[in-house]
Amino acid sequence: MGMARAARSRTSRLRRMLGRRQDWRLKVPNIRILRPHFGWIGPMLVLATTIASIIAASGGSGPAGDATAAGLTIGAASMALMAWSFILAVRIPLIEPIFGGLDSAYRVHRWAGALSIPMMLFHAGSAEIADGYLEFSRSASNTGLTVAGVALIMGIALFLLSILRWMPYRWWRLTHKLFGVVYIFAAWHIYTVEKPYQNWSVQGAYLNVLMAAGLLAFLYRVIGRDMIRRGLRYRVVSATRVGTAVDLVLEPMGKDLDYHPGQFAVIKVQKRGLSEPHVFTVAAPPGSGHLRFFIRRLGDWTAKLYDADLEGVEVLVEGPYGTFEATKQDAPTVWVAGGVGITPFLSNSTVLPTDSHNPPVLFYCVRTRDDAMGIELLDRAHRDGKIDLQIIASADGQRFTKSTLADHFGPKGLKGGHVALCGPKSLIISAEKASRKLGAASVETEDFDFRQGFGPDLPGLRRD
Repeated sequence: MGMARAARSRTSRLRRMLGRRQDWRLKVPNIRILRPHFGWIGPMLVLATTIASIIAASGGSGPAGDATAAGLTIGAASMALMAWSFILAVRIPLIEPIFGGLDSAYRVHRWAGALSIPMMLFHAGSAEIADGYLEFSRSASNTGLTVAGVALIMGIALFLLSILRWMPYRWWRLTHKLFGVVYIFAAWHIYTVEKPYQNWSVQGAYLNVLMAAGLLAFLYRVIGRDMIRRGLRYRVVSATRVGTAVDLVLEPMGKDLDYHPGQFAVIKVQKRGLSEPHVFTVAAPPGSGHLRFFIRRLGDWTAKLYDADLEGVEVLVEGPYGTFEATKQDAPTVWVAGGVGITPFLSNSTVLPTDSHNPPVLFYCVRTRDDAMGIELLDRAHRDGKIDLQIIASADGQRFTKSTLADHFGPKGLKGGHVALCGPKSLIISAEKASRKLGAASVETEDFDFRQGFGPDLPGLRRD
């Protein structure tokens, strides 16, 4: 009997390690080629500076003649992409809009970092430039070559750790910071190596400035943000359990966060075992004098938070972030939310006009009405004519399907309408397909899975 239980336990662990088929799907950036928008500017800027790095590295002329080695140009492109990866990790609010929101900026951050490592590997396998400019001693150049070899090994190891989600999030965050060491070693190599241009020629100056920008961004992220400017100070007023979620209310201990409806923040709970940063949408309306978050119990960290005694605990809040556009002027609006995906609509519903002739229709998918988060605010907004609330409770046999929107809006469909979605991935995919089929002019979504990668989250970790 005991042996059978042990065998079942081993089988269960193996299944968890292997995960589900969807855990191994490649998550590519969601680019709609035929729908140009302001958020294209950022990715195009990354592409342009990377191409400029290739041109700079290939256009130098030294004692050996023009640099035509593919390895040199690929190495420059690798450094440009890694520099952008660090710049985007700083989460600069000013550049967030040109990337289409922080979630899109982080997709570019991941892809830039991921592409830089194979490029670095290709560069390492190419021939070195001979008879070029050597501005430092041969010993310094050889040392740079040695640290570049260390950087390559570290980069490959960290790359594999980043794309495979088996490592717990808290450990992954620590190892992820070691990419800065890889970058510093690689920059050291490029600066001291023999090459067909001088460091302060036009080409060299461009590459050095770009590398310096990446280095400064890394130092600011690790030292400035993580150690010095850690966020605004708040205190937990209440932590109420609502089904499988925690309704967390914070009051400021000084300056209050200035945010717009639908934006999110990074919170760091100052309690042992809970201090790692996590991203959540602010559910409270702006100017309310407090912050409110609904945090569902999904993984290790959220389970600890759910069970912890949090009243009076200090919380550091960083932000705000996000460009989630829940409504558009003069356009019929539909909101679709699932579970904790209701949070951006809670804050948005409070700022809408009362008794609107065409209020947003909110489809809120929950297990039961009692599990609905912020239901008191939603009911009030519904009574005031700010929203048209449609609760879809699975316990009552109700489901949001591709026909739900068609059944509700009838023949007129959603032509010219604006649809905002937030919730589980399967719900978003289904609702987006149905919305576009019914003629919606725009569909707004945000993805808070800043880690991504391949394989299942272990142990049981998922997007918070």
